[in-house]
Amino acid sequence: MNKRVKILATMMSALVLSTAFVACGKKEESKGGDGKSGKEIVVWSHLTDPEVKELDKLAQEWAKKTNNKVKVVADKGDMQAYIQAAQSSKGPDVMYGIAHDNLGTFQKAGLLAKVPSGVIDESKYVSKSVMDAVTLVGNKYAVPLSMETYALFYNTEKVKEAPKTLDDLVAKAKEVGFKYDVNNFYFSYGFLAGNGGYVFKNNNGTLDPKDIGLNNEGAVKGYQFIQDLVVKNKFMNADIKGDGAKGEFQAQKIGLYISGSWDVKGFEDAKVPFAVAPLPTIDGKPCPSFMGVQAAFVSSKSKNQDQAWDLMKHLNEKSSPILINVGNRIPVLKSALDSDAFKKNKYSAQFAEQAKNAEPMPNIPEVQTMWGPGGANLTLLTANKVDAKKAADTTVEQIKQSIAQQK
Repeated sequence: MNKRVKILATMMSALVLSTAFVACGKKEESKGGDGKSGKEIVVWSHLTDPEVKELDKLAQEWAKKTNNKVKVVADKGDMQAYIQAAQSSKGPDVMYGIAHDNLGTFQKAGLLAKVPSGVIDESKYVSKSVMDAVTLVGNKYAVPLSMETYALFYNTEKVKEAPKTLDDLVAKAKEVGFKYDVNNFYFSYGFLAGNGGYVFKNNNGTLDPKDIGLNNEGAVKGYQFIQDLVVKNKFMNADIKGDGAKGEFQAQKIGLYISGSWDVKGFEDAKVPFAVAPLPTIDGKPCPSFMGVQAAFVSSKSKNQDQAWDLMKHLNEKSSPILINVGNRIPVLKSALDSDAFKKNKYSAQFAEQAKNAEPMPNIPEVQTMWGPGGANLTLLTANKVDAKKAADTTVEQIKQSIAQQK
């Protein structure tokens, strides 16, 4: 998560450069070759090295079948490097396994080809939220691959049954302890959204950066709950960090902890007796955590878009076992979610359950204005330097100011 925020912070400087190239008129419609064989398709992937190795095998299957060539590269560069490469015609035809919240910046720079008909069958995906993650201004610009979110870890020797409601969570936390990266807006957002807050209003798949709902009545209620966790109930120090909270759960000093699937292996290796459950409900409704979607897209600068999309379709149909077994990721296709390979992972299934109620992080360029104010005002809130209303109002004010500075 922190890596994603750092990536977003560097991207807009590159965007200034890239928009200079495209200001004379951007074309995002799919263009492509003549459908003949003998093309070379270059794929850059941000998946892990073991995943990329297996992905290359699938790509070579397609290459052999179609008499084309495919070069799959594990991309270790940041988004600025991609933008510059794409604008200089040295970028790939396909980007595979990129966080969806980067899409808005790429689309604004004119680097995304629209997904043509026949590539995505929405009925095969687990939720509308997955589709929203790759939709900008009513158009789909990428193919969803997998998703991630966070949920509630609990020590099964300290907690026999996972808390079902926020009241249950607080009551149990008083007995066994509860910590998480509370000042990280990514993890605390669920308590705001579960009470009716939102970042940018979602109007049928289109986000409105002028309508920010982080200081409405529900959001303020959520901020108050977060402050009470630290100031009133003293479950954690105001300066708690993610590693500190993780360490205490791993050392079995606390019984409750919020995080994502990336922590599972460490706890398994440390022999921690634990289980995972969806976040507790808020007033009888699910707590909507933030969701990240790994996605794949075809560059609008590619000269071989027809072949690139055909390759994409092949990879999308075949890659679920790799994402599940090698990447330990949560699939977005219903068939993969129902597969034996996925069901045998008891932890992933619980994250998938939470993901059903998760909200995709905003994918428009204005998302970069959210993280700084969000985290800074949570820090003031948990330090008891501002009240809930002040934290909410200041967050919205600072986001609006940052958006205005982008223009």
